[in-house]
Amino acid sequence: MVSKMAEKTERKRVVITGMGVVCPVGNDVEGLWKSILAGRSGVAGTTIFDASSFPTKFSAEVKDYDYTSRTKRPELHAGCSRGTGFTIGAAAEACGQAGIDIETDAYKDGIDRHRMGIYLGAGEGSADNDVFFDALSQSWDDSAGEMDWRKWAEISFGKLDLSRELEQEANMPAGHLAMMTGARGPSRSCLTACAASTQAVGEAAMLIRRGAADVILSGGSHSMIHPLGLTGFNRLTALSRRNESPETASRPFSASRDGFILGEGAAIVILESLESAKRRGAEPLAEVIGYGSSSDAFRVTDMHEEGRGAVQAINSAIKDAGIDKKDIDYISTHGTSTIENDSIETKAIKAVFGQYAGKIPASSVKSMFGHLIGATGATELITCVLAIRDGIVPATMNLHDADPELDLDYVANEARRMNVEIAINESFGFGGQNNVVILRRL
Repeated sequence: MVSKMAEKTERKRVVITGMGVVCPVGNDVEGLWKSILAGRSGVAGTTIFDASSFPTKFSAEVKDYDYTSRTKRPELHAGCSRGTGFTIGAAAEACGQAGIDIETDAYKDGIDRHRMGIYLGAGEGSADNDVFFDALSQSWDDSAGEMDWRKWAEISFGKLDLSRELEQEANMPAGHLAMMTGARGPSRSCLTACAASTQAVGEAAMLIRRGAADVILSGGSHSMIHPLGLTGFNRLTALSRRNESPETASRPFSASRDGFILGEGAAIVILESLESAKRRGAEPLAEVIGYGSSSDAFRVTDMHEEGRGAVQAINSAIKDAGIDKKDIDYISTHGTSTIENDSIETKAIKAVFGQYAGKIPASSVKSMFGHLIGATGATELITCVLAIRDGIVPATMNLHDADPELDLDYVANEARRMNVEIAINESFGFGGQNNVVILRRL
């Protein structure tokens, strides 16, 4: 007989019941998947602003998207940032698949809104850039060789849109989703760079496991394709400068890789206790069985040379899942296309999996849609669910000149049909953040 204390501490099973995405290769899940399996690139010359004077003149932009077409009440989100707009569309799709009511005064989907939460890995929203930079240019005092901040204040304060300025706060996307869904449970947001949305999914799953919520909308959003974002990553020499061939510039694990491609987007998954899903009649798409997190405690821009933080996070996720290393069928790598990441991630995989490392297919979908920063982990997690669903793993595109020191099975240039029961999704971010989620077919 199980004691009452054991019943209270029993770990609840967590499943995914809905998915939604807005990204450079598709503004819905099936559009994303169709592009990924076709090896289609979402990278082209930057059009959001004039990037002709930048070392990197291309990016992976979201095209042909208007968030107002995804909501019945666009006035609630007026003035939202570009990233929040993506989040709204991704959440609407995910809720639709999971059978969750949105934008209504009478929720009839069987979910107690007090036990419904939001947890996003969301990046800062775009400021009112046009006004901001115009004010800067008009306020430079050539004779003094410095800014006239009094003049800047006079020009900008009357023109800056207050609602857009508020949207720079990283928790704004979560706030918009709470309004959209009526969620009144825990609402959280983390901004751990490129690992943010994987962290959000992992920690949201932990909240459900321990009974703090029944349903959580999780994932991430980000849009940094603006002058400050491009300047920062160019200064770090993190971006590819392959301006003559942007479509093939993202080439993870290739000997000719020269940096990542800045992208944007949003991805949302509906996490739910298996008990709640069964009660509502929602169809589970996959089960979240493991989560691991660590910090490199090394440098803010570089991974530890031996990948010690990545190794710890992967091992922690495997232990949390209660599986053996050889049970992993597919690895969705972080695979950024930078010299450091791809080399160190390969070392980490070898350190964890030993003799099995070369037998596990591992690929990077960033080769097609670039690096979505805070949104990237959740987008890649969705491709893992689809790999499990359809029995096919996506390719690492543009891998025509393999780095001789990187010798894993990177599923080069063509998607591969194979049975996937368990997949692992890896995300490593600036600041030494490492987060890993493991999924299983239910």
